[in-house]
Amino acid sequence: MDYYSHDVVTEKHVTLMEQGQASELTDYLANEVRIALVYNGISHTVMLASPQDLEAFAIGFTLSERIVRNINEIKGVELEYTEEGVLVQIEITQRCFMELKQQRRNMAGRTGCGLCGVAQLEEAVKPVIRVDNGAEFNINNLKVALNFVKDNQQHFKLTGATHAAMGLNNDGHIIDAYEDIGRHIALDKLIGAFSQKHAERPIAVLLTSRASFEMVQKAASANIQILFAMSAVTSLALELAEKSNITLVGFCRNGRATLYTHGHRLTGLSRDRLAKAI
Repeated sequence: MDYYSHDVVTEKHVTLMEQGQASELTDYLANEVRIALVYNGISHTVMLASPQDLEAFAIGFTLSERIVRNINEIKGVELEYTEEGVLVQIEITQRCFMELKQQRRNMAGRTGCGLCGVAQLEEAVKPVIRVDNGAEFNINNLKVALNFVKDNQQHFKLTGATHAAMGLNNDGHIIDAYEDIGRHIALDKLIGAFSQKHAERPIAVLLTSRASFEMVQKAASANIQILFAMSAVTSLALELAEKSNITLVGFCRNGRATLYTHGHRLTGLSRDRLAKAI
């Protein structure tokens, strides 16, 4: 199968070496495809991603990176498959496009002056967005979602190489789930999907990965008030979650979890116990 296949998984015959013995078996690899995001005909960035749900990714990325303020400012998304990868043509309003071009000009204009590194740091840290306060989640329902994580990771079952972002309802049921080799891309796909469908918004989001700064930043852009991560939380993620009013919980597995910020949205435990562990 071609490396640039637009299938999500590649089947490969490999040799297993175990305890001094060699045996042939079939392995499954998660495909990585170059994805070029092009706004109003101008290339913006190229990323490596799993080649499915790319329209949802394009919409989610455009929203979470604040290229547009709402989905109505995205006028269309078209996919063009090539031997090198996928061109994702995104049409946005003229106002948003002019702001994007101005941002790129500002960055380019600072190069060579000794401040380009500083400029890149400034660009990485976008203004803080504070999320709303309406969400409430019974922490005892988290075990419902955790019990069904594997059922929503079909590509991970085959390859062991993908992350997932899952939207939860009040009862802890997974109402939508997206996988990708990139954890931030999986979250973009989830954000793009519920924004595009105008469907039920998740009350919380569960990540199979760690919660790093950019994951919290994307959550804030999408007004995701509760973020659960099955792995660790980084220091900058905690700092941003505190400023963004996001309830951030890490190490969610095996009936345990660690609360880092804004526990007022979580019910089901007494306050003294909540302060220690959930």
